[in-house]
Amino acid sequence: MNFMSLGSGSSGNCYLLQSGDRSILLDAGISTRTLKKHLKDHGICLEKDIAAVFITHDHADHIKAVGNLATDYGKPIHATQLVHEGIACNRCLKVKVPALRMSIMEKGTTLEVGNFRVTSFDVPHDSRDCVGYVVEADGVRFCLITDVGHVTDTICQQVGLANYLVLEANHDISMLKTGKYSPFLKNRISSDKGHLSNEQAAKLLAEYATPQLRYVWLCHLSEENNHPELARKTVEVVLRQHGIIPDVDFRLDILKRKTPSKVFSLT
Repeated sequence: MNFMSLGSGSSGNCYLLQSGDRSILLDAGISTRTLKKHLKDHGICLEKDIAAVFITHDHADHIKAVGNLATDYGKPIHATQLVHEGIACNRCLKVKVPALRMSIMEKGTTLEVGNFRVTSFDVPHDSRDCVGYVVEADGVRFCLITDVGHVTDTICQQVGLANYLVLEANHDISMLKTGKYSPFLKNRISSDKGHLSNEQAAKLLAEYATPQLRYVWLCHLSEENNHPELARKTVEVVLRQHGIIPDVDFRLDILKRKTPSKVFSLT
């Protein structure tokens, strides 16, 4: 299985997984034009190679392209009933997902697409509904956990089972408190339905990472309230305090907001 991030942050989130001749997208928060360009640069054809799209939740930075992907390219859009309702009501989305392309995938269920076995699980966030995804293929277990208000037992369990993990590290607590955001927005981000901080992500990894975890990518970093080097340093310090050495026990990397990552081979 191969993995590539096509965008990670409030400007747009989209992740690609590839196995054999089939690929799937987790979230589609970048424009269709940008998506096609990035895919073409890596020899992937949107029309032929993308088999399905799985959506975590209905906020604009995760669904920008779903309407076009469904109507223009005939892609099935998998999400919970509540997420589909949120997509239909989202005023930022000019092209809606037609009923023919809506696939209801409730939390805790598993769907097989080609070599992929995709399972969703509950994630607390201030959207109509929100899920994370576990994708199993080619003998490895990939997990996406983003837009997390607070850590739950289910999330801890999924971290403990992952071989490869994309985990939100949205903000630095001090930067958020002293930054320019309004009190309302600060409270929203730091609430138990908001976003995971660097410190929370670090603690989660330190307490629940296992020897079977091979690679962690920190995702959805805030442009205003975080910095890639700060996120990595914060997580690294906490991990070392727990006897875990980044890039020795497992690789630790940061996904860029607007620039695609390289293609990672998950073996």
